[in-house]
Amino acid sequence: MAPRPIALASTIDKEGNPNLSPFSFFNVFSSNPPILIFSPSRRVRDNTTKHTLENARATGEVVINVVSHSIVQQTSLSSTEYDLGVNEFVKAGFTMLKSEKVKPFRVKESPVQLECVVKEIKELGSEGGAGNLIICEVVCMHIEEGVLDENGQIDQVKLDLVARAGGSFYSRAKDSFFEIPKPILQKGIGIDKLPDFIRNSEVLTGNDLGKLGNVEQLPNTSDVNKFLQDNPQIITSEINEKHKFAHELLIRNEVEQAWKVLLS
Repeated sequence: MAPRPIALASTIDKEGNPNLSPFSFFNVFSSNPPILIFSPSRRVRDNTTKHTLENARATGEVVINVVSHSIVQQTSLSSTEYDLGVNEFVKAGFTMLKSEKVKPFRVKESPVQLECVVKEIKELGSEGGAGNLIICEVVCMHIEEGVLDENGQIDQVKLDLVARAGGSFYSRAKDSFFEIPKPILQKGIGIDKLPDFIRNSEVLTGNDLGKLGNVEQLPNTSDVNKFLQDNPQIITSEINEKHKFAHELLIRNEVEQAWKVLLS
């Protein structure tokens, strides 16, 4: 299964007893209002429901704590199905922090903690394995200063989130980050506008063509000529050699230089 973000969900029961459990059927679904959804599924083996679901239904509140690499082992431990009333904060060695607007506690060790009210719980079925969508609205957000950049924005590398995959596998987000400029910020010419000798290249990949098609305009003739003056060996290269050179430039995200090679 594809890597999925993890919600470390903190709830309390009607008597105020805390509960903590991770869920990887989770994501953000709206920014205004800020809506998160996670899904505690019914247990397959006996069709019972989880304490998190029961608590969310009883109290209408939850805190979603994000899971960074530094707490992934503790988070896994908190998924143990302890008996009702056992405090997973204590079992997993997490520190309980009092929330500001809801009753469930926050996880101090988590770099981002989202206090939420439950807007709706949607049951997807009644058999074992059926999900229960807990739709939450964020009413208060806590962000550790150490994960912010110089502009006060979250630095994804510093945040160092982990994701859940299939079986016992996890992935560490920062180990595989790469950037793709958003097309909404510019109107790319599109792959359909690429010259046939580029679009039908035997060397360039679909990703290469996507990068080439994401530019708003091609380098002008004087820029290409200046590039060729500095790289005269390109002029006499075979077309496949040029495409291989452009491919290497595109791997390094040097898109403008790649275009100059291809247009030479």
